[in-house]
Amino acid sequence: MDALWLICLLTFVIHMTETLSYAIRFAGVQTGRIAVALSLVGITLLLSRTSNLIQGPFTGGLMDQAAMLHTDPSWQLHLIIVASSVGTLAAIVLFPTFVQISKRVISHLELAGSIPQMLRTAVTVDSIRRVRHHVRIPSWQGISRFRIKGIPKRLLLLNCLGTAIYTSSVLSVLYATLLTPDYKATVLMSSGMINGFATIFMTILVDPQVALLTEKAMQGKATQESIRDMYLWLMISRFFGTVLAQLLLVPAAYWVAWLSPLFH
Repeated sequence: MDALWLICLLTFVIHMTETLSYAIRFAGVQTGRIAVALSLVGITLLLSRTSNLIQGPFTGGLMDQAAMLHTDPSWQLHLIIVASSVGTLAAIVLFPTFVQISKRVISHLELAGSIPQMLRTAVTVDSIRRVRHHVRIPSWQGISRFRIKGIPKRLLLLNCLGTAIYTSSVLSVLYATLLTPDYKATVLMSSGMINGFATIFMTILVDPQVALLTEKAMQGKATQESIRDMYLWLMISRFFGTVLAQLLLVPAAYWVAWLSPLFH
């Protein structure tokens, strides 16, 4: 059980940090330092990838334990996906606060010139105490100004679907190893193919549209409010993507189990 809660915690961190990357991008739009913001996005995603690396063996351990005890671990996998939904929701709530913090970090990074130098000069006990001054609680006034007008609906649907595949793919593959133990190696190797499909899907269909809309804001062809709304809607579509992942988890596992003998 302790391993399960650790996996849920790491999943929470993964999805929260990945979703908060939109806040860093919006801070880059507001400050006009989009290139610096994107470098911070890379660092944030590095934290997510590190958490993912740590999480993987623990999740595999759950499946090994389920195989030895002949139990159904589907409820544990659903709980892990719940953690991804909670992490995404936390990022949505923290969006205003993280935008303010990101603007400060961008300015410090620009002055310092490198991440190590910034950590030496800007990260102090005093600066950590001042973080509370950047806390922004989402207000009803801000929510009432929130609009979907001008945001491509197809973009939100594609982002939702891509998130669902990304969230459920590895868990479905692990569950499929219990359904077809004779083809365990084949099933495990298919996880890279499924995750690769999700990555290609997002890279080709979602990321370019987000970049183009962001570029319009940088050129003054779109308002910052419209870009903020776009990022918030993308975050919301990610949340619904994690909900959709709950529905995909088991059917995808059976689909992978059905496909595995075809590779022999």
